[in-house]
Amino acid sequence: MGRSTVRAKAPGKINVHLGVGAIQDDGYHDVATAYQAVSLYEIVEASEASDFSVRFSGPIPHDQLSTGADNLAIRAAMALARRGRVSGGVALSIEKHVPIAGGMGGGSADAAATLVACDELWGLHLGRDALVEIARELGADVPFALAGGTAVGTGRGDQLTPALARGQFHWVLAIADAGLSTPDVYRALDEHRALHAADIAPAHDVPTVDARVLQALRAGDASMLAEVLQNDLQAPALRLMPRLAGTLELGERSGALAGIVSGSGPTVAFLCDSLESAIELQVTLSASQVLALKVTGPVPGARLID
Repeated sequence: MGRSTVRAKAPGKINVHLGVGAIQDDGYHDVATAYQAVSLYEIVEASEASDFSVRFSGPIPHDQLSTGADNLAIRAAMALARRGRVSGGVALSIEKHVPIAGGMGGGSADAAATLVACDELWGLHLGRDALVEIARELGADVPFALAGGTAVGTGRGDQLTPALARGQFHWVLAIADAGLSTPDVYRALDEHRALHAADIAPAHDVPTVDARVLQALRAGDASMLAEVLQNDLQAPALRLMPRLAGTLELGERSGALAGIVSGSGPTVAFLCDSLESAIELQVTLSASQVLALKVTGPVPGARLID
């Protein structure tokens, strides 16, 4: 065994591009996404225990989160224990900062930080490749929460290719007061595509990331990136939560280069051209009773702390 208590953190993410393929026979979709990890972290403390448990704290309301075996962090710890043939358990304490059901991968960040913390706690030292293998079994966004930085995700989003991003991008997150179910948003997308099949181009079976997105990231050019932000799930998210349209309009009217719903929403990410404009936008949104957080990206993935 390693130390008796270990702490780790993992970042939330923004999808600066999210293309969703046609629905497949198994009900799933292939995606092509450009992820950017941002400076909003989940913090996991793992302590030696005889069984597996999790409790939550932090500024994000967490009363509705499961603390049972279906919780993603518990599943991550159990999967790692099986892989490492660990006989004991772990007590997890998670400080929540990433919105729940907000399209920013908070649960995936919990799982990634748990893998890193428990790997150290149990003295396994399996290495990143082994942790990524476990992460892919847990969920599409978990491998990226491990890796961080900027990456292209294909397949279910879990097949990662690192992408070069120069400099720092400044974002302001508008946090909704309720979450959206990812399956509900995908279902709304499929229904819209079926209803308007005669009027819109059919979805590609295998989507790709717009090359202009990768060019903008490589150049570190926020204005260029703002022109090509895209999310196929934004329209269904807006249909399920119409008030997001007002948030998008307010942010773009108040100095943002562009706004985009992150992932399946409902968090709206506004891209700004500088730290100063991000601060100004955060103040403006806050004055309009919108919970707004200023973050930067890209940042590293899951890491030990302390």
